[in-house]
Amino acid sequence: MHPNLQIRFVKPVTGPVTAEHFAIENAPVPAAREGEFVVRNAFLSLDPYQRRQMMPGVHYAQPLRVGDVMVGRTIGRVVESRHSGFAVGDWVRCSLGWQSFSLSAGEHAEKIELDGFAPSLYLGILGSPGITAWVGLRHVAKIRAGETVAISAATGAVGSVAVRLAKSTGCRVVGIAGGPAKCAFAVETLGYDACVDYQAQDFSGLLGRATPAGVDVDFENVGGPVFDAVIARLNQSARVALCGLVSQYNLSEPYGMRNIAELLNQNVMLQGFRVGNYEYCREAALAELKERLRKGEMAVQETITDGLANAPSAFAAMFAGSHLGKALVRIGE
Repeated sequence: MHPNLQIRFVKPVTGPVTAEHFAIENAPVPAAREGEFVVRNAFLSLDPYQRRQMMPGVHYAQPLRVGDVMVGRTIGRVVESRHSGFAVGDWVRCSLGWQSFSLSAGEHAEKIELDGFAPSLYLGILGSPGITAWVGLRHVAKIRAGETVAISAATGAVGSVAVRLAKSTGCRVVGIAGGPAKCAFAVETLGYDACVDYQAQDFSGLLGRATPAGVDVDFENVGGPVFDAVIARLNQSARVALCGLVSQYNLSEPYGMRNIAELLNQNVMLQGFRVGNYEYCREAALAELKERLRKGEMAVQETITDGLANAPSAFAAMFAGSHLGKALVRIGE
């Protein structure tokens, strides 16, 4: 069998993450003992939350220690099994990190019935990003027809799903992205009513012109000055679903919110949420997402890097905004 290529976290991170924070190793392919099975991974998910786990003492999730296999979700097929619940050939989604093969006793793995969809979609629109978009809009913000919804990181894995859910509800949807090319993609391909370039000199003014009736719901993925600008546009009783703060993950000192008083002035509901706390929403979310996929109502966008050895550079590039939609690494066949 092929060697088990592994990517390890080897250097503490201060500031931007680079390929130098990782090391590539060849380890033996694990062998299953009683009650275990081995998965040959096909795709690896690259996600901003992984950068947070590289921070010492982080409370978001279990922090990484130097020398650990880098954390991450994969999907692949069982190649050896001594577990009654998993058979050779089963598709399995794992959270066992950046490696070619995963050994599991089942506690960090989920058997996936592809149901006619490509395996990679179960790391994107049918995985945590898609369910995050559904939970944030349907459950946390409770969007309603006729409202204006702002979505930062508009062309990312979550934003590209959230826009279609908001449009299906009858909302006006304004995206926020970096650069004219991404803003054009957001409008022309993803279906935003408008998209504002946060890199533009007059970003706040452009955001105001794109939201003449204000903002009723903010699906916040970025934080920092972008979030401050959106706060200034919030209407009375607006809702903010705080999903991420990707602009902050590479900073040594976090950005302090400057318009926080507007949350009080406008009677705004601000709720941070982690999709892992909403497992009871998964079935309803997947049912709607699959139905809309079958009807062709969702825009599937993936940026795929070939080869696990290229995962560190692809991960670093993700924070420079080099991808559209879901960032993935193709590990194997």
